[in-house]
Amino acid sequence: MTIEFKMPKMGESISEATIISWLKNVGDFVDAEETILEVATDKVDSEVPSPVSGTITEIRFQKDDVVAVGTVLALIDADGKQETKSVKKEVVNTKVEAQPEVAKQSNTEFKQLKSNPDAFLSPLIISIAQKENLSLEEVQSIPGSGTDGRIQKSDVFNYLKNRKYPLQSKPIKDNLQPTTFPKPKINYVEGKDRIVEMDRMRKMIADHMVYSKQTSPHVTSYIEVDVTNLVDWRNANKDKFQEKHNEKLTFTPIFVQAVAKAIEDFPLINVSVDEKNIIVHKDINIGMATALPSGNLIVSVVKNANKKNVIEIAKEVNNLAESARNNKLKPEQTQGSTFTISNVGTFGSLMGTPIINQPEVAILALGIIKKRPEVITTEKGDEIAIRSMMYLSLSFDHRVVDGFLGGSFLRKVGDYLEQFDTNTTI
Repeated sequence: MTIEFKMPKMGESISEATIISWLKNVGDFVDAEETILEVATDKVDSEVPSPVSGTITEIRFQKDDVVAVGTVLALIDADGKQETKSVKKEVVNTKVEAQPEVAKQSNTEFKQLKSNPDAFLSPLIISIAQKENLSLEEVQSIPGSGTDGRIQKSDVFNYLKNRKYPLQSKPIKDNLQPTTFPKPKINYVEGKDRIVEMDRMRKMIADHMVYSKQTSPHVTSYIEVDVTNLVDWRNANKDKFQEKHNEKLTFTPIFVQAVAKAIEDFPLINVSVDEKNIIVHKDINIGMATALPSGNLIVSVVKNANKKNVIEIAKEVNNLAESARNNKLKPEQTQGSTFTISNVGTFGSLMGTPIINQPEVAILALGIIKKRPEVITTEKGDEIAIRSMMYLSLSFDHRVVDGFLGGSFLRKVGDYLEQFDTNTTI
């Protein structure tokens, strides 16, 4: 019996995945549940097991191909002995629809295309490009299927299906002239300097960051907060917390809780922009930017953080951090964030100007906590005391977040940290 091995669904919002590598070749025998393929969705790598035991007779996509969920990746000649009931049911009930030839093509061709400055763009193509915010260079890189390679409407729409991020910052305009500014020359000394090719994750991060800067007009505000009481509470309870819950008590769950509370006070910071519409998210899902051992970044998500206490958040934060370090994060654990925090203080940074994690409209950076002499007001008057201080910096999308909202939200986060309840039980 021939079984169709399809790209599995790995999250509600995930519609495609990139093939990293095949662990088996045509003609190889595989056991049921044996991993035969590694794929990447966004920034998470996943292993895909075989649904049955059998011999691989055909592989339809190769490394670096971007494949839609549900597309047949390979054919397996099952031996019929170890098939699971779920697989049988899928084979009986799933109707394989004919895929258009364009859908079967690898996205690799789009990634490697170069702009053709001589490409003719009709008024219709220009109109579509303006609506989709395509740059001139990006449109000219689309392969045309018309006469003499002319770009047609269907070519643009096929390209948009595979396009993740814009390639250029400026949208196309009529009679747009290419820049005359020369590209800066990079001096390279052969035998002394070395070239390091970006890995897949670094390329995706680069694209995402450039896209965010092109999309959102960034504004960053700063405040300084006194977290002495919070630090004292954590120091007094971290050993007890470890013994009782077998979990580390870091500052991160306290930061997450403070941000979630502030979002409840200012819900318009928890939104996304869809052209001329503002989508206000009901769920408060806090993303945490985490540095991996490789040096790359990944954002894991604490879902519905406003409905959890410090203990629950601490356990989830530790689990996500451990999964990230071991490359075991599931796709759904990196999807759906509505607001992101980045603890730049972990690296000793005093403060930071983070780039917004699209499609969110704000991101909070937390600087290092340092003891400093500060002037405080007591019953005896002003005094100088040693206090634990830290800077918070909020980058926000000025299209929908103005200074009043951004500043008020940031101040509220600071208030929750300064007024942390030291009677919180663990």
